[in-house]
Amino acid sequence: MSLQSPIAVEIAVQDVEGVRIAIREGAQRVELCQALGTGGLTPSIGLVMAAVRAADEAGLSDFVHVLVRPREGGFVYSPAEIDVMSGDILALEAAGAAGIVVGALRSDRTIDLEALAQLRQAAGSLAVTFHRAVDATTDPVRSADQLRDAGVDRLLTSGGARASIDGAEKLAQMASRGDSSMQIMAGGGVTIDAIPALARAGVDAVHLSARRRAGRVTETGPGGGSPSYDITDATTVARAVAAARRAAVAV
Repeated sequence: MSLQSPIAVEIAVQDVEGVRIAIREGAQRVELCQALGTGGLTPSIGLVMAAVRAADEAGLSDFVHVLVRPREGGFVYSPAEIDVMSGDILALEAAGAAGIVVGALRSDRTIDLEALAQLRQAAGSLAVTFHRAVDATTDPVRSADQLRDAGVDRLLTSGGARASIDGAEKLAQMASRGDSSMQIMAGGGVTIDAIPALARAGVDAVHLSARRRAGRVTETGPGGGSPSYDITDATTVARAVAAARRAAVAV
């Protein structure tokens, strides 16, 4: 029997209760965002401050990482949008976030390294995760090398596949190339059953939303909108953490 490195579990959450559930069930960190149904957008500063307080109360200083994405509809941003994202990052640092989650591409489906440099500069000492925009590039493995060279701390990726388990071969390539300065985190359709195979691929972490719908199915009035909303499912978080712990032991 040999021991692998522990696999971290990151939970994408949209509210303070989701943060508290992730803490209680043993996740290593959260990606805080809103509008997960659209792929996620930057959350409000009020929510970030409340999430940081919840983590601080639990004695966790490296727990709240925040998505910085100004709109849905792809990852090719104008200079004005990059300026907005940089301003958001400065506000997130002031609010006490531990890290940011960003991504920017060029129209030719390559990493926008100039935009990334501007965002990293705004981040200062905050940890920088590059998100699944990498999976929309023409060559995710080569893009991972570029991001490592650019000083990104963590890469969230499915290996270019719709679901991480289907991209396990490329995830293994990403995890084995270069040095260990950039963590590889599997994300995209991660299921509990897939965690052992993803661990064998050599990833450092897994990322999942663990969400379910809640709320009454009633009319919402003339303003429209959905009568239900996402919440973080504590049972799914607990099962993911348990699966990651078991995966740390290779027989």
